[in-house]
Amino acid sequence: MTGKPYLTGHYTPVADEITATGLTVEGALPPELTGRLIRNSHNPKPGVTPTHWFKGSGMVHGIRLREGRAEWYRNRWVHTPALDGAPYMTEHGPDLTASTAGTHVIEHGGRLLALCEANLPFELTADLETVGPFDWNGKLTSAMTAHPKEDPVTGELHFFASSPFPPYLIHHVASADGRVLDSQEVPGASAALKHDFAITEHHVVFLEGSVTFDPAEHSGIPYRWSDAQSSRIGVLPRGAGGAQQVRWFEIGQGYAMHLANAYEDTRGRIVIEGPSVGRAGWQRSWNWWVGAPDRGAEPNSGSRSRRWTVDPAAGTVREEETDDLVVEFPTVNDAYLGREHRFQYALSFPDDRGVGNHTLVKYDRSNGTRQLLPFGTGQLPGEALFVPAAGGTGEDDGYLLTVVSDLNADASRMVVLDASDLSLPPVATVHLPRRVPAMIHGSWIPDADLT
Repeated sequence: MTGKPYLTGHYTPVADEITATGLTVEGALPPELTGRLIRNSHNPKPGVTPTHWFKGSGMVHGIRLREGRAEWYRNRWVHTPALDGAPYMTEHGPDLTASTAGTHVIEHGGRLLALCEANLPFELTADLETVGPFDWNGKLTSAMTAHPKEDPVTGELHFFASSPFPPYLIHHVASADGRVLDSQEVPGASAALKHDFAITEHHVVFLEGSVTFDPAEHSGIPYRWSDAQSSRIGVLPRGAGGAQQVRWFEIGQGYAMHLANAYEDTRGRIVIEGPSVGRAGWQRSWNWWVGAPDRGAEPNSGSRSRRWTVDPAAGTVREEETDDLVVEFPTVNDAYLGREHRFQYALSFPDDRGVGNHTLVKYDRSNGTRQLLPFGTGQLPGEALFVPAAGGTGEDDGYLLTVVSDLNADASRMVVLDASDLSLPPVATVHLPRRVPAMIHGSWIPDADLT
């Protein structure tokens, strides 16, 4: 094994696909947790050393819960042409099926889709076997973001295609049952890297940061920080023809990899929240991603919570740092996606000096407080996913699901936490039959969504 940080420690790939049944449970799994927790991560085959963390082949890990039981764990590579060595770039141009499919996994319209932003989605079965590329019944002829947004009220799925070449940005909307309803090119977009975006009740929001296409970058991910790249927020109305009404608002230099949420406040302003890095933080993160020597660097170095408040009437943006913790992988209760939320969850990393342990964080935006759940040395929790409790009425009335990598035991466990109070003991812990490589994204998918 090489010394690349994304191939060692918590991120060490697993070498095979397994299935285990009848998992051991401590505590009591709430019966409403009947479905699948599915995580995606970069997991190159044995003997393969990708030049960048993001170039590793995707592997999904699933935990099946049913009415208080943990029925199975299974892990499967997403079997794309790239898994067997097919190149992304061919003499005929990009092969959109040659995907790592290793960034995210979602459900929409009854389909499970493994995602990577440079390619088409790959459909999976409920047992995580690969079906094949999904082009939305011929409606998608370009790549698809790994971070689509499903409106909790309409059920519509918003997603986009971003390219270093014109057209730089296309916004798509699919119906709740998986039919593409609308596709619009967004005027004025640039070759800046767009990994995530946001929706509000009436708008779609894109951030273009200080990272842009650079063919001189040879790690396999051709993007670099550029002081010359204009940083800005694009706001367009939802609905047919909305892209033609896009407005771009200049902001300070930085880059936001992931957004927690966005909403319209009572004054008609658009509020966007998520972690952001400056130039130094981006470079240290990049050093980790490509395996360049940089002692103390983390995969998300220097990433701190930020808020942008766009005032369309005044044509202004107010920017503010809202917390000093180094955090990433922000999540909210998805019922509040695009609407004002009170609670937000994130994963805190050791600071820029490597001090501290990994910690789950709960923010209460109503009073500006935070609650911390630190994990011990050698333990790394993953992205915390909120699942509502049966009969719950409050925004945080539910559970947080996270998969913890434990280097001390060379094992992993799925932990069910009471989202209303992180100081409480875990509601339940499911012991997994192997260590699951750390981080990247996933989804909780109730059984009702796959029937």
